[in-house]
Amino acid sequence: MSDVVTFEKQGQIGFITLNRPEARNAVNGAVAQAFEAALDQLENDPEVWVGILRANTEGQERPVFCAGADLKALNSGENNLFTERGGFAGFVYRDRKKPIIVAVDGLATAGGCEIVLAADMVIATTRSAFGLAEVKRNLIAGAGGLFRLPRAIGQNVAMEVILTGDPLSAQRAYELGLVNRLVEPGKAVETAIELANKIALSAPLAVWASRKIVLASAYESDAKLIEMTNAEFGAVLKSEDTKEGLTAFIEKRPPQWRGR
Repeated sequence: MSDVVTFEKQGQIGFITLNRPEARNAVNGAVAQAFEAALDQLENDPEVWVGILRANTEGQERPVFCAGADLKALNSGENNLFTERGGFAGFVYRDRKKPIIVAVDGLATAGGCEIVLAADMVIATTRSAFGLAEVKRNLIAGAGGLFRLPRAIGQNVAMEVILTGDPLSAQRAYELGLVNRLVEPGKAVETAIELANKIALSAPLAVWASRKIVLASAYESDAKLIEMTNAEFGAVLKSEDTKEGLTAFIEKRPPQWRGR
């Protein structure tokens, strides 16, 4: 895998790092392919239960989590910023089961903001900001931002952000519910690890099934959600981890989850 995106793991946590700080972590074809490969590692490793997405901002005068599509690459005719399975950056439409927490310490704009919106939880520092600036370049946000941002912060505020192209401050994003936790500069990854460790204490099969239904609640009918919930509940109930969870409760000890 290319080093423009890296993957490593610590215990049950997998870390995906955008690693093009010299280009404000902008997405080109190499980034999209490497991002998808990192997601494959995260999803396929049975020892990893939750992911953290972060960005290398070393050497940047003003930290940028991700500036979105590499406009130089686009202007030169490069058209492989999308993958068949994941869409833009190999990530925004990727079908996956494991939750990903994004740690943002800087600006996430255009496709970079859409990457944030495709994650499951957001930790942001007070110097961060979120924007969809495409209208300033006669483009539109084509990687999910036009429907995910209104779901996250409400239609009226999202409309203003999208039609003006002006960024939303981290404080305002926190107040509106886009950001889970607002922290001091330099503390985003540390806080994301704390949250990931809490999630990893829960039964992974139940976490993954619950995530699936929560995401579906944005577009499925109640009848379909009831059907999904019943199916997921039945599958989880038959797993080895349910037996372990109930036994651990009776024996008054911490459960030893195996993810099966």
